[in-house]
Amino acid sequence: MKYCFGVDIGGTTVKMGLFTTVGELIHKWEIKTRTENGGEAILPDISRAIFDKMKERGLEREDIVGVGVGIPAPVNAEGIVKNTANLGWGYKEVVKELSELLGGMKVAAGNDANVAALGEMWLGAGHGEKNMIMVTLGTGVGGGVIVDGKILIGANGAGGEIGHICVNYNEEDCCGCGNKGCLEQYASATGIARLARIRLKKNDDLTVLREHKFINAKVVFDAVKENDKVAIEVAEEFGRYLGHALANLAVVADPSVIVIGGGVSKAGEVLIPFVEKPFHEKAFFANQETRFVLATLENDAGICGAAKLII
Repeated sequence: MKYCFGVDIGGTTVKMGLFTTVGELIHKWEIKTRTENGGEAILPDISRAIFDKMKERGLEREDIVGVGVGIPAPVNAEGIVKNTANLGWGYKEVVKELSELLGGMKVAAGNDANVAALGEMWLGAGHGEKNMIMVTLGTGVGGGVIVDGKILIGANGAGGEIGHICVNYNEEDCCGCGNKGCLEQYASATGIARLARIRLKKNDDLTVLREHKFINAKVVFDAVKENDKVAIEVAEEFGRYLGHALANLAVVADPSVIVIGGGVSKAGEVLIPFVEKPFHEKAFFANQETRFVLATLENDAGICGAAKLII
């Protein structure tokens, strides 16, 4: 039996998993992400954790085919990161450095959202598909595009940055990326809350949303489930932005399935119609059969996809 490790680096913790090469998750655990001093300890900590786990499990070097890593930043085909928002890294040759720390072990790396998409294709909601888009709706909007079973990386590792498609040319507020009118401003968890606050300021309609001091995406979709008119209008606006953006993306990537993940997806199946309807209103005729499904791997998508990078 051969094994590999999947590593998902986050700003707070590094999730790690030991897999067989046939896709069985043997064990998963976490270590702290030490971002101080430019994140200099992150890769040494990962290598130490891998060696410790090998010793614990009685595994030898020849039992391990390699280590896959998901990183919250654009990662090019050579495994090089030029900047990160949350890890403290500037330019970093992640694959080269980690392989050296692991004594020459094979290492592969990718953007965390792309890697999560690969995980869903391999062991999750996209299992059996080769052409897939995954969109993750969390604090921001991330995504991954898979064409013919391969992640779309791009020249700078920025392929699949779905959240920064411009969907509103009249927006006056800036996105975190510095541009204006990005999908992330309307379809992320924070974007949905923003739409709700804007809607509440426009008129005095009765709604359960006014009962909450702090409005978030969960509050909105809980109100949708109660058939609250204002919450439904907010969800429809969110769905138009996301559905139309995905229709435009689909005409380029031609996916058989679109997987929706991230914290917002925990709203459940109630979410799907709000995105699916506007998608089909704008989708090219060849994309009308595209299916929408919710992600199933949740927090394990990153380690699963990272492991798949190496297999």
